[in-house]
Amino acid sequence: MNGFAIGPLLFSAERVAVILAIVVVLGAAEILSRRVDRRFGRWSYLALAAGLIGARAGHVIENLQSFSETPWRVFAVWQGGFSLPWAALPLAAVTVLALRRPRLIAWGAGVLAAAFLVWNTSHQLTTSSAKPPLPDLILASLKGPPVQLSATGGRPTVINLWATWCPPCRREMPVLAAAAKANPDTRFIFANQGEDEAKIAGYLARQGLVLPNVVLDSDQAVPRHYGTLGIPVTLFVRADGSLAASHMGEISPELLQAKLGALAR
Repeated sequence: MNGFAIGPLLFSAERVAVILAIVVVLGAAEILSRRVDRRFGRWSYLALAAGLIGARAGHVIENLQSFSETPWRVFAVWQGGFSLPWAALPLAAVTVLALRRPRLIAWGAGVLAAAFLVWNTSHQLTTSSAKPPLPDLILASLKGPPVQLSATGGRPTVINLWATWCPPCRREMPVLAAAAKANPDTRFIFANQGEDEAKIAGYLARQGLVLPNVVLDSDQAVPRHYGTLGIPVTLFVRADGSLAASHMGEISPELLQAKLGALAR
């Protein structure tokens, strides 16, 4: 499964891991604030802010060329994009400056270590779940003959689950279209979820999007097979048909490029 549903809200597995780590920091800091020193309350919020800003800044620096073309995406945190090692220095600085005393600093370091352990464990559990192979499905194509998903032709496959009514699907579509054009050795399949041909064709024409392998997954067979929740979802499949990774929600150009690079290895 690529995520969790709480009522009408959907959360990717990766974000659930981050939320759990944040809960650990805030919960432990509240207890320490009451029983050890009141400074832990303020420290917890400063540490979270410093860690998130540092991790985001690190990701931007690592992908500076891509962000220089569209600087506004620095603030598009809903796309993901955080580099954890870059959070270490800001976290250490805030912990030392806010807590000051060695004993309190040690407590703070312990809380951060516990949060990291919770994040890593939950992340590992969600990413190591069962990954079924490509289904032996034949889906009608918007143009051309039907597409057999399991017929990889010895190439890796990227499957995007989308719909025209989905705002994040629409935002990420030009990025995926450009990637499909730039990576001819990877098979891209755009599996529309439950819409008719006229609506799909009209949308693509209005947007000027040229996509390979637009297929109609009218019965939502692909998300059922992989146990995914919501759209958009992007599936990265190795040449042998095994699932390498999945991404829930709008995907950034940097993450897409990284996933494609890993798929090619």
